[in-house]
Amino acid sequence: MTQLAEHPAPASSAPEPADKPDKKGSSEPKKEKRKRSLWRVLASLLIAFAIVLVVARLFLPYGLRWYVNRVIDKNPIYDGKIGAIEVHLWRGAYAIDDIRLIKTTGDVPVPLFAAKKIDLAVQWDALLHGRIVGRVVMEKPELNFVDDPDEAKTQTGGSGGGGGDAAWLGMLRDLFPFKINRTVLKDGSIHFRTFQSRQPVDVYLSRLDASIDNLTNIRGETTPLMATVKATALAMDQAKFQFEMKLDPFSYYPTFQMAVRLLGLDVTKLNLLTRQYGKFDFERGLFDLVVEMNAREGRLEGYVKPIFRNLVIFSGQDLKEDNVLEAFWEALVGVTTKILSNPPRDQFATMIPVTGDMTAPRTGVLTAVGNILRNAFIRAYLPRLQGVAGDVDGLQFGPGSLSDSISVGDVP
Repeated sequence: MTQLAEHPAPASSAPEPADKPDKKGSSEPKKEKRKRSLWRVLASLLIAFAIVLVVARLFLPYGLRWYVNRVIDKNPIYDGKIGAIEVHLWRGAYAIDDIRLIKTTGDVPVPLFAAKKIDLAVQWDALLHGRIVGRVVMEKPELNFVDDPDEAKTQTGGSGGGGGDAAWLGMLRDLFPFKINRTVLKDGSIHFRTFQSRQPVDVYLSRLDASIDNLTNIRGETTPLMATVKATALAMDQAKFQFEMKLDPFSYYPTFQMAVRLLGLDVTKLNLLTRQYGKFDFERGLFDLVVEMNAREGRLEGYVKPIFRNLVIFSGQDLKEDNVLEAFWEALVGVTTKILSNPPRDQFATMIPVTGDMTAPRTGVLTAVGNILRNAFIRAYLPRLQGVAGDVDGLQFGPGSLSDSISVGDVP
């Protein structure tokens, strides 16, 4: 019997493959790697951005100093000096220390404008009305007006002086990139000076606190007089001064209502001024002043009401100290004011009407003389408003009592 040859089982053509790797498991490390790379990129960008901010913050004061000096140098009439510059990024503000604007023409010994600090910032509450505007706070601002026969030595703050005086306001506006909506003055002063005489004249308001609001009309008010100005001060460190105004900052011609009152100024504090311009001085007395003005499209209507109480101009001492002509003039002024004073109140006063175009207002001289007689012989004027600027709030003064004593800074 034939035996079949045993043949080994054919080997498999290929070995059994090993377990295949899980595709999902292999993709996890790649994703983690990509995430780590993304975080590294973001961290690098943040670090770079932070470095840029730090560098920019370090160099920003220098850039602002360059910008401020560039703004000041644009004016050919005034030169400026500034101190340190502080940057406050968190409130969108920067501050200039010890700023001074000095007239370069002539020899004026005092700056036109100076301030211990000017803080310029974004007015954040205006964002609620959809507006980006600025606000300015000035600490210890000082404004100096100077009179002199030489035009080059005058400082008026107006458009005179070769056309450059008014530009100083534009310089201050240009210090901030946005329109200024609010300005606040703290502990400021305003001076009228003249250096013509041996003793320089300085008549001033001190302790001036003021605010100017809504210059850009952020609330969209439809009333024409939407901006307000309010100020209080002491005249010659002694008499209380009040000022309030409403105005239309968008009107081409001046449109405003204004009221002013000054009460109880010791007239002897004005002796340097009256000697320079009136060639007489006061022995004693008190001075009140009330002013109201209403301007519409450049047409002005108002009055100025000066009131002198308990006034003495001439005394026997003047015969010893003054020459004959000066003593005669003082005696004439003193006798005239005494004759035309209201006896019950011992008061010399008048009311001077002011009307006409803003560029050339007219004063009623004959009316002013008639009002002197009215005060003396019919009815004494009182330091209260007459109602010309009737819409001005806060200065609706009552008649008061002129017999009350006046202490420093108090309203009688």
